[in-house]
Amino acid sequence: MTVRKGKKLTISIQEHMAIDVCPGPIRPIRQISAYFPRLSPTAEPISPNPASPLALSAGVGASGGTSAGLLSPLQAGARGEGGTLSAASSIETSVDICSSDSDDSTALGTLEFELRYERATSSLYCTIIRAKGLKPMDFNGLADPYVKLHLLPGACKANKLKTKTVRNSLNPVWNETLTYIGITEEDMLRKTLRLSVCDEDKLTHNEFIGESRVALRRVKPDQTKRFYICLEHPPPLPSPTAMGAALRGISCYLREWENEQLTSLEERGRLLLSLQFLIPPAEGEEGRRGGLYVGVLRCAHLAAMDVNGFSDPYVKIYLKPDVKKKSKHKTAVIKKTLNPEFNEEFFYEISLSELVHKTLEVTVWDYDLGRSNDFIGGVCLSCHVQGDALRHWMDCLRNKGQRVERWHILVNELPQTTCHD
Repeated sequence: MTVRKGKKLTISIQEHMAIDVCPGPIRPIRQISAYFPRLSPTAEPISPNPASPLALSAGVGASGGTSAGLLSPLQAGARGEGGTLSAASSIETSVDICSSDSDDSTALGTLEFELRYERATSSLYCTIIRAKGLKPMDFNGLADPYVKLHLLPGACKANKLKTKTVRNSLNPVWNETLTYIGITEEDMLRKTLRLSVCDEDKLTHNEFIGESRVALRRVKPDQTKRFYICLEHPPPLPSPTAMGAALRGISCYLREWENEQLTSLEERGRLLLSLQFLIPPAEGEEGRRGGLYVGVLRCAHLAAMDVNGFSDPYVKIYLKPDVKKKSKHKTAVIKKTLNPEFNEEFFYEISLSELVHKTLEVTVWDYDLGRSNDFIGGVCLSCHVQGDALRHWMDCLRNKGQRVERWHILVNELPQTTCHD
């Protein structure tokens, strides 16, 4: 490039493309002069020598030659190529690159909350206290923030909880407690709580501000733990098979996320069952009849089966094998809810020797008027199953006369779910 006296300085296409490119996110560039100090208004004037090292290095670097490297605003001044970069220009350049307009350096805000898990009630209490320094989302420079809670993995709609919305604030205070019921100790070891802060817009869709994820294993039973965390951007969700070479570094995380999603498809909610076996009273004694008492207490976080985002659930129980077809019991239908309370008890007159060879099948259904009901999930309890179902069944048989309650995970496939109304 040739520069003559009295004429305006111009930048060739080679110089324009000679920008130091490095891996990582793209940062905003305010002025091209930040990468060419001799054109900066704060730089010292230089002699328009066409054979200067700056001009040569720019041309050779652009044409793929063997130059020392591409141009950068600090390298040029440090090596003395084509002029020196003044202190004011250096400060201005660093501010531009690390300014608040960059997505990487923009603070999304912080969130303060408390978690407490009570083992006796199988409940997880999430107290959302406050947020500070949230990113402005509205034209007035403020936001209308609220917090969403979501347990991962799990049924999407059922386990989402939401706080109230605080209007026109970047430092909202909620002091609101949201409760998850039916959380077992196993859930505390394998589940993760996602906290998302969003901006509510009445006319358009709500906007996402930031999120944070907390592994529930960090919370000890019956102890309150306070968190003060920074909000982050959500992790990428595309499949590892469809991502490009630049995303291969997070393939391990994505595979783990996909496995969680596959697991979440199997879980359809929670069911709280009560079992009690009573020995038949002797002749002349008064008391409850001897047999198995099954209490259907409540469900939690059921999968939504209707278009309104809810279900009309009811519970059916069978004691199989059922030769005489008389073991069926059914609760009432609770309309439009994912957390129904039934509090109904059913009785099977049976001896302990017979009960050992039986299987208690409990299924949850969504009632639909005028068409077949939708199967939500179920669980089988017997001596031939595993996990919590086996432990609950054995506790009932061993502790005769005692009522044993336990939460069970509902799954979408059972070996015996062919029964119909």
